[in-house]
Amino acid sequence: MACALFDTTVRSPGIAMMSDTKIAAEMLAQVTARAPATICPSEVARALSDDWRVLMPRVRAVAKDLTEVEATQGGAKVDPVTARGTIRLRLIV
Repeated sequence: MACALFDTTVRSPGIAMMSDTKIAAEMLAQVTARAPATICPSEVARALSDDWRVLMPRVRAVAKDLTEVEATQGGAKVDPVTARGTIRLRLIV
């Protein structure tokens, strides 16, 4: 899973080396544990790094690529990459 939107000029070198697979695994673990409720994408980023804000574009991009995850805003399905503002993630069952 490659993320074309990820800017490699991040503040934390460890974040640049973090794989999308690791982000996906954390995301799937969280949405599965919380189903049928939703999670905030920042919960995934916070679980992976103290410098979580720089991970947010990648977390959203990974959410878009995962067929098991759906992004919503105000209860309506949205594209997690192009949606502006707060989104939620949920497991598609």
